[in-house]
Amino acid sequence: MSFSRRALLKASAATAVLGGIGAPFVARAQQAEFTYKYANNLPDAHPMNVRAKEMAAAIKTETNGRVDLQIFPNNQLGSDTDMLSQIRSGGVEFFTLSGLILATLVPAASINGIGFAFPDYDTVWKAMDGDLGGYIRKEITKANLVVMDKIWDNGFRETTSSSKPINGPDDFKGFKIRVPVSPLWTSMFKAFDAAPAPINFSEVYSALQTKIVEGQENPLAIISTAKLYEVQKYCSLTNHMWDGFWFLANRRAWEKLPEDVRTIVAKNINAAGVNERADVAKLNAGLRQELAGKGLTFNQPDVAPFREKLRSAGFYAEWKGKYGDEAWALLEKAVGKLS
Repeated sequence: MSFSRRALLKASAATAVLGGIGAPFVARAQQAEFTYKYANNLPDAHPMNVRAKEMAAAIKTETNGRVDLQIFPNNQLGSDTDMLSQIRSGGVEFFTLSGLILATLVPAASINGIGFAFPDYDTVWKAMDGDLGGYIRKEITKANLVVMDKIWDNGFRETTSSSKPINGPDDFKGFKIRVPVSPLWTSMFKAFDAAPAPINFSEVYSALQTKIVEGQENPLAIISTAKLYEVQKYCSLTNHMWDGFWFLANRRAWEKLPEDVRTIVAKNINAAGVNERADVAKLNAGLRQELAGKGLTFNQPDVAPFREKLRSAGFYAEWKGKYGDEAWALLEKAVGKLS
């Protein structure tokens, strides 16, 4: 399975202009016994939706047309907050959501976003497919949602700047950086003595252009699709935070499916998630070359000094207290001692 970065960029550009208006991809099955909606917030050409289309087709085939999974990409059915309400009420049957946003309902779900916890993808998957992921899924289940075994990839977040590369934690001192409206981000950058400014993503480009902030942080795909390279000079591969998408199901809708059908649906969703992980890693590798060609200067700082700064500033101790000893122990089991 291959997909085009150009297609992703075109789709994202069109999304920005059209606001996501468009018909959903529908895996049609005649006289389907179960017609379910799957909503997400990513462009149609993103690996998530490429793999979801394959998944929907496979589910249709393997259930002999009993399950018709309709895919609604790009926030067509509302914002993440709207869709979280819909998945709980049954307005949609399936939804993929970042753990950092799901944390409004399930606090433990944001633990994968702890700053500089994960050094690489091998460590991420070891934790999220292992005991830490199992703990989070158990907490999600307590919120009366069904969650699939495999978390999908959103990617590592990198730091861009118009003024200087970020080579070590001291470079963050006084650095005016845009962050999402989230306590975890604000807390981390304050621990670096930076000046974090919570700004809506729709205003990020103009905030960088007018120098309200010097920098921002996002996965490479977002840096590319939002054309932030036009108003930024440096990209430091800090990998300071990893995030993924939990594949959620409405419990009542899930339990309506016969057991044999549930097995087929879960198997195909989890397989698609594993394939999407490989796609995103490949996409990011290509995007680094592409963005360098558009003028961004890349550097790869050592993460150890950043971790040490967060430790000495009390960041890890603070969040260990918020998540609790059990969750924190599972995180450290995967990534090593933090606090």
